[in-house]
Amino acid sequence: MQAPTDEHWSAVKRILRYLKSIIQHGHFLSRHSSIQLTAYTDADWAGSIDDRKSTNGYYVFLGTNLISWSSKKQCTVPRSSTEAEYRGLASAAAEVVWLQSLLRELGVPQSPPIVLCDNLGATYLSINSIRYSRSKYAEIGVHFVRDYITNRVLDVRFVSTKDQLTDILTKSLSSLRFSMLKNKLLVLSNPLCLRRPGGCIRDINDNT
Repeated sequence: MQAPTDEHWSAVKRILRYLKSIIQHGHFLSRHSSIQLTAYTDADWAGSIDDRKSTNGYYVFLGTNLISWSSKKQCTVPRSSTEAEYRGLASAAAEVVWLQSLLRELGVPQSPPIVLCDNLGATYLSINSIRYSRSKYAEIGVHFVRDYITNRVLDVRFVSTKDQLTDILTKSLSSLRFSMLKNKLLVLSNPLCLRRPGGCIRDINDNT
């Protein structure tokens, strides 16, 4: 914004052309969904070529319904991919815990939400109570995730990169993978096409 160039202007026009092409798209919400909260979180380590800051993103599902999402550049430059992913995990955890509290106030019973991360280092760091030297630079504030896990408020699990839905918020993708992830998020030009004869919708991880 401070010093725009022709390259930035071309990128903006590309975004606007894409938005125009999907103006008829919609997000499908099913009334037959479960009430299990599940979050996918990811971060692109040092992805910004301008300041080498990372972008973290997350999706939160209530059953198969996408109810919350975010893509935001981190405030500081991480020293490792694990730190970048752990900060992203902390952001997702804060959102999930807030949604869990909201659902509880509405009288919706909740089991511990599941947070899925594709970085083994961040997953182990959130679970393991041993303090590693490489984790000393991480701010104390993000370690609240570990407290939630210890108190069984959250369930953090590893997810394979190929099943990581949040890549669409943090990375440059091929058109094929972008379209595949967009479909898994139930963002389609004709949401009713997801309905099956029995009235149910396919699972978000169903590729058929």
